Amino acid sequence: MNKFKYYFILLITTVSLFSCSKDNNSNPEIIPPRDYAKQYATELNDIEKYLKENYIEVTVDQDVTIKKIPAGGAQPSIWSYKDNASFPKLLNREVKLHNIVYKLYYLVLREGVGESPTNVDEVFTTYRGEYLGNDVVNGVTNQTSTKFEEFIYEPQRANLFGYIRGWKEVFPQFKTGNSALKDDGTVTYSDFGAGVMFIPSGLAYYNSANASIPAYSPLVFSFKLLGMQRLDHEYQNIGQVAVPIPDGIMSFQEDLDGDGYMWTKAELPDGAINPDDSDKDGIPDFLDTDDDGDGISTRKEITDPSGKLYPFNLIPGCDGKATDPARIKRHLIKCN
Repeated sequence: MNKFKYYFILLITTVSLFSCSKDNNSNPEIIPPRDYAKQYATELNDIEKYLKENYIEVTVDQDVTIKKIPAGGAQPSIWSYKDNASFPKLLNREVKLHNIVYKLYYLVLREGVGESPTNVDEVFTTYRGEYLGNDVVNGVTNQTSTKFEEFIYEPQRANLFGYIRGWKEVFPQFKTGNSALKDDGTVTYSDFGAGVMFIPSGLAYYNSANASIPAYSPLVFSFKLLGMQRLDHEYQNIGQVAVPIPDGIMSFQEDLDGDGYMWTKAELPDGAINPDDSDKDGIPDFLDTDDDGDGISTRKEITDPSGKLYPFNLIPGCDGKATDPARIKRHLIKCN
């Protein structure tokens, strides 16, 4: 997961390894991906089975361990927290993708007290990742959970724009915490959001297997949302390099419908209209250098005569006067 260091990298999937055959077969067999709907139906069953057969142990600092309920055990299953009024609570989001509707489960251990990131912000997080599988022993199928990655001591910086869909859907449902700088230069965090997400492979790596994660693996991430950083994503391809050219408006301020999510055309259901694309040119405002499509760059439109950018809430309207907060929804309008 820790593959992206710069916010202009545009890969949606972070893990994709290509292997070279050592034999002389110049025409290796190409196996088409499985049908999304059929694969999801199988994985939804596996995920719900996992939620019903396992329980959690949580420390004061929101470190979570997931364990199998033993035969005759009285531990409450993760499933027992479904739609709970208090914490922990098991919730789900419906995600429309691949012409199906995914049910993405996530467990809220603690919501957090700060701000919620959008799905294109950078989060500071610690986490543990596992994948679910099935082993058959003496004709009996046993569900397994295997750790493939863990960063639980040093927070990782993750630009959600370049991460798997499951992360982009779940993190905005949580809030950051408080931080304090100690005398030794280290930072402590408190009251942060913490949870567990249960991601079907269609919202993760699907058929892209690697040394750590087999193809078609549902993923389980326990995580803490310690902090975040707002980003400004516009870029330009120069040769093979994506060069950042931020327009001066932070990406979270280009969330026109205010739902905390901004998507590219490829991430939306077929035929859907992007609510965060002012000029409907197919490029969402957070990636568009000319949001209103008038041929004048957004950055130029929000630069004062001295060459300084106007603060977002002081960007002048067509009459030259600073606009009210509703401009956040209207965004930049074409002035005739």
